[in-house]
Amino acid sequence: MSIDRRKVIPGIMLLTLCFVGSSIVTAAAQAKPAKPPLTLDAFFHGVAFSAVRMSPNGESVLIETSRPDYDHNRFRSDLWLYRVGTGKLVPLETSGYAGDPRWSPDGQWIAFVSSEAKHGAQVYVISAQGGGEDLLTYAGAGGVHTYVWGPDSKTIYYSAQVPLTKEQKDAHKKKWHDVLQYEGDLRADNIYEVKLPATSDFSTVAPKDDREDTLVAHTPLRVEQIVATQDGRELIYLSCQREGPIYITGNDAYKQHQIFVVDLASAGHPIHQLLEDKALAGGIRMAPDGKGIYFRAASDIPGPYADLSGRIFYEPLSGGMPARLAPGYQGSFHDYILTPSGQVISVGQYHAQVPIYQATRQGQTEIPSLPGEYENLSIGRSSTRMAFVHSSWTSPSEVYLAEDWQHPDKAVAITHFNDFLARLALPRGHSISWTADDGVRVEGMLIFPPGKYDARNLPMFMLIHGGPEDADVNHWEADWYQWGSLAASKGWLVFEPNYRGSSGYGDAFMSQIVPQIVSRPGKDILEGVQAVIHAGYADPAHMAIGGYSYGGYMTDWLITQTTEFKAAVTGAGAIENTANWGNDDLSYDDTYYLAGLPWQNEKIYNDEAAIWQMDKVKTPTHIVFGLDDHRVATCEDYLLDRALHAVGVPTEMLMFPGEHHGLGNDPWHGRIKVREELEWIRKWTGADVQPVAEPATQHQTSAASASSAP
Repeated sequence: MSIDRRKVIPGIMLLTLCFVGSSIVTAAAQAKPAKPPLTLDAFFHGVAFSAVRMSPNGESVLIETSRPDYDHNRFRSDLWLYRVGTGKLVPLETSGYAGDPRWSPDGQWIAFVSSEAKHGAQVYVISAQGGGEDLLTYAGAGGVHTYVWGPDSKTIYYSAQVPLTKEQKDAHKKKWHDVLQYEGDLRADNIYEVKLPATSDFSTVAPKDDREDTLVAHTPLRVEQIVATQDGRELIYLSCQREGPIYITGNDAYKQHQIFVVDLASAGHPIHQLLEDKALAGGIRMAPDGKGIYFRAASDIPGPYADLSGRIFYEPLSGGMPARLAPGYQGSFHDYILTPSGQVISVGQYHAQVPIYQATRQGQTEIPSLPGEYENLSIGRSSTRMAFVHSSWTSPSEVYLAEDWQHPDKAVAITHFNDFLARLALPRGHSISWTADDGVRVEGMLIFPPGKYDARNLPMFMLIHGGPEDADVNHWEADWYQWGSLAASKGWLVFEPNYRGSSGYGDAFMSQIVPQIVSRPGKDILEGVQAVIHAGYADPAHMAIGGYSYGGYMTDWLITQTTEFKAAVTGAGAIENTANWGNDDLSYDDTYYLAGLPWQNEKIYNDEAAIWQMDKVKTPTHIVFGLDDHRVATCEDYLLDRALHAVGVPTEMLMFPGEHHGLGNDPWHGRIKVREELEWIRKWTGADVQPVAEPATQHQTSAASASSAP
C-alpha cells in the first residue's frame, strides 16, 4: 500500500536543523544573485584532482588533474608541478594520458603511468628538474597494474598480468577461437623489478625493447598495491580479485583481498601471507620505523565480513594481531597519511562533518579544520608541510598547501582551475535531522537554490547516495553521480538523506540495514521527506526522486512504497535480489546485506525486492545504465523497464556503450545522463524550474587555458 505523505508519520518526533557556515539570512538577501548562474556546460567542465603528492623535502607538489575532453570523447589526465619557492604551478606532462605520479625517495625523479602506449599502461620516469622522459616498463598488452619505488631511488617494482608467449597465444586461438572460458581465461600477476638507467640523459639509453625486467614474484591473484620496506629486503603487496573477460565472483571473494610479504633477501623470493582475515584491507602505508604497516579496513579484525565504519589498523611485520587505532571513534576514517615522526593523520567523517584527525591507539584528536571536505592528504618525509584537496558547497575543489600539518585551517590554495566556477552563483545548504519511527536519529543535507537559502515551499528533488556505505556532506558536487549542486542551481531544493547504512554514524547505524536492505533505509528516507515537508521547505505537490547504484536500488524500491513523487530517475539499481546476487562481481556484499544465500533466505530476498510490488508504481521513471556493468547486471534495468511498461507507467531508458558500473570513459555520457534526468523531473513534476539548455557552441577548456589558470 502506498504511503500518503499528507498524513503525519508517528515516528517523526523531533526535527532539528544545523546551519553550516552561515546564519539565517534576511529577506533582502534572498534577492536574485548578481553572479551568473551555474550552467550544465560550466558544471561539466570542472577540473577534478585525482592525486596530490608532496615531494620528500616538502618543496614541491605533484598534482594530477582530470577533466573532460569532449573533442576526443574521453577524460584527459595531466600532471602539474607546484614549486613552493616560486609559488608557480607549471605543466609537467600534458599528453592527457599521464596519471599516478610518484616521487622517488630521494626526490630526484618522478615516475608516472601513461596509458597512451598501444600496449596499455606503462611506467615512465622524468627528472624532477625537467627534461626528457624514459619509458621504463614494457608490461605487455595488459599494462602495469601498480608500481612502487624501491628505497634506493634506482629501482621500481611493478605488477602486470602473466604474459603469454606467441606459441601460447597461437595454441589458445587454435583450440578456442573466440570462445571465452569462464574463469579459465583469467591469468595471474607477476611482480617485476626494473632499474633506472645509469644516466640522466635518456637520449643515450638503449631502447626499452633491448632491456629486460627481472621477475621477482608470482601470485595467482591480481596485485592492487605494492610497498617496499626501507631496507629493501621485502615487498608488501595487497591482492585483489582477478579481472578478465568475466569477473570472478563468490561468497568468499574477500579471500582475494589480502596482504602478502615477498622476501627479496632469500633465494627464490618466498611469499607468506601477513594477514588472513575476512576484512577487505586497503591503503597500505609503511611505518616510518620500518617495523610494521598501517592499512584501512571497514570491518572488525578478527571477525566475520561486515561493512562497517572505516578503520585504520597497525600490524607489525613480525606478525601478530593488528591493532585498531582510535577504537572508540564512531565516525568513519577515509584517507590517511603518516608524518615524518610517525603520527597518523586521517580524514574522518562524523555525521555531516569531515575534519582531519590525529589518530592513535588510544583515541583521536581533531586538528583545526575548515568546514567542508578534505581529500588526498600528502606530506613530505622531512617537512611539516601538508597538501590536500578541499571543497565545500560554495568552494569548488582546489589543491591547498598548509605550512604546518597541525593547521590545515590556515592552508592557501595553490591551484585555481575551478575559479570560473567559484565566480558563479552557487547553492548553499545545511543539515537537517529527524527521529525515525524506532527512535534512531537520522540526518540529511538540504541544498538550496542560489538566492533562496533557507527558503520555503520549494520544488524538491531527493537525490539518494549509493554505497550504501557512503554519506552526503558539505562538499562540492560536480559529476554525473553527484549533481545536487546543478539541480539546486536550476531551482530545486535538493534533499540528500543519510539513511540507515550510511557511513559516519557508527557501526550500529550502518549494520541496521541487515537484512532489511531497502525496507529499513526506505522508512528512514520517507520519514525524512515528511520532516522536510513539515519544516515547510518542500512543496509536496512538486517532488521527484533519484539515485544511482544503491541510490537507484532505493529509488526503485521507494516508487513501490509511495506515489508522492511525480517523477523518478534511476540508474544501475537492482529490483530483485537473486539474479543480482548471481551477477554481482561482489556477491559477498549481497550475502552480507541479505544475511545469507538466496536458498537460505528466500523470504528475505523476495520481501526486499521491488519486482514483487511493481503493480503499485505510478511514478514516471527514467532509467540509465552502462552496457558493460558487472556490478549491477544490465538485466536488472531491462527488468525494471519491462515491468514499468507492463503496468502502464511512462518510462524511458538510456544505455551507455563502453561504460561499466560507473560512467568514467566518455564525458558525454555523464553529461547527457544528467541533462535528460533534469528534463525528466521538470517535465513530470510540472515544477517551475529552469529548463536545461545546451550552448550553441560547446565551451572547451584547453590545456593552454587551464595552465594559465593559476
